[in-house]
This record gives sequence, C-alpha cells and structure tokens, in this order.
Amino acid sequence: MQHFFVDASQVSEETIRIEGSDVNHMKNVLRMRIGEEVTVSDGQGKEYLCQVRDFEEEQVQLKIVETKASDAELPSKIYLFQGLPKQEKMELIVQKCVELGIYAVVPVSMKRCVVKLDAKKGAKKVERWNTIAASAAKQSGRGIVPEVMSVKTYKEALEMAKDLDVVLVPYECAEGMDHTKELIQSIKPGQSVGIFIGPEGGFEEKEVETAISEGAKPITLGKRILRTETAGLAILSVLMFQLEQ
Repeated sequence: MQHFFVDASQVSEETIRIEGSDVNHMKNVLRMRIGEEVTVSDGQGKEYLCQVRDFEEEQVQLKIVETKASDAELPSKIYLFQGLPKQEKMELIVQKCVELGIYAVVPVSMKRCVVKLDAKKGAKKVERWNTIAASAAKQSGRGIVPEVMSVKTYKEALEMAKDLDVVLVPYECAEGMDHTKELIQSIKPGQSVGIFIGPEGGFEEKEVETAISEGAKPITLGKRILRTETAGLAILSVLMFQLEQ
C-alpha cells in the first residue's frame, strides 16, 4: 500500500488533500484509481487509512476510513552525528538511517573530513539530503519525516548532544564487547540517544577525548574496522532491536 505525508492543514474531519508533486505521482506514475486505498501520515504521529475519492487538476481528494496513532516510530529519539563523508555515502547513510528509525541526522564537519562545504554548498546538500529522507520515510512507512539538519562544527555538535540522555562514540580503542553490550542494554525506551560517527579518515584522538570529557560513552563495534557509511547503520540496527516495542 502506498504511503504519503501531508501537512496537518491538509487534513479535515473526513477528507485529506494531496497536493504538490504527489499529485502527478499518484495520477501518472502509480496510475491510481478511485477507491484505491493508501495510508497517510501528518508528520505529527497520526496515521490515516484512506480511499482515493476524486482526482482534480492540482490535488487529489482522499476519504478518511480510519485514524490511528502511528506505531512506526521508535520509543526513543535517536540522533546520528555523522562526520561528513563523500556525497554518495551521505545519501546512502540518510536513506538507510531513516529506514531504521533515526529521528534526525546531523552532518558534522570534523578534522579528518575529506569534504569541506561552504554555507552555500552546504545548504544545497542539506536540501538534497532532506529530499532523500522524505522519500525513504514514505517507502518505509514512517510516521514522521526525519530531519537532516544544517552542517555543524564539532563543537556545535557536542553542545547539541549535551541535551541528550545517552551519547555513544564507536571507537576502535574502546573497551571490549562486554562493556558495550552492558551499555546498550542499559538504554531504556524513551531515553534520547546520540551516535557520533567519524568520517572516512576516522576521529582524531583529541576529538574522542573531548567527547568523552563532555559525557559521551566510547563503545566498540567489534574486531572488524567498519567504513563510515557502515558504522552508524550497525549501531542503529542494534539500538532498534534493543528499543523496539
């Protein structure tokens, strides 16, 4: 069943209006018909089972059949603080993290980042990444569209992470797997979690030391060295299974 997102203003008591590019997608790509069922999320936790009622020139009218709270979201808000990788890798990271339940992705400029973005280029990249996030949220039936935030400095990212309950830093010099398992198992549903992932060149040692001094917990992801586009997905998958209810 196809899944769409709308703004709350497009939802009335009995109907929902589909607008923008989704109209063409429904008409000419999916070739949907009157009476066909779709699901719709308002981005605020409500999900609607609907039937297509009418195709108009610039909108599609849906009839609301059932309303319920979305059950697609994890009980904890998880933030990925991702050291800026090359473009294709970041697009993959955003797409897969949204599928796995991330709440927000924060691109972070770190010492060993190969990619350097000025304000103009950064804004365009963030716009592109948010488009990918929206597409992945539709595909995976999310109740919200996770935000890809503007690019932060490492200092800004650490400051932002201070508001979270748990902050994890996967690092090759961290203690053994038993310590990591205990730490993951101690995270409770409802606690907010931050994950810091280094770029292709990895963290500088001082960056890890600074994060730990700010309260972050170093963890290991095993005996194998993971690429930057793999590390975040690995720990997010573990957290998904730990927190899913």
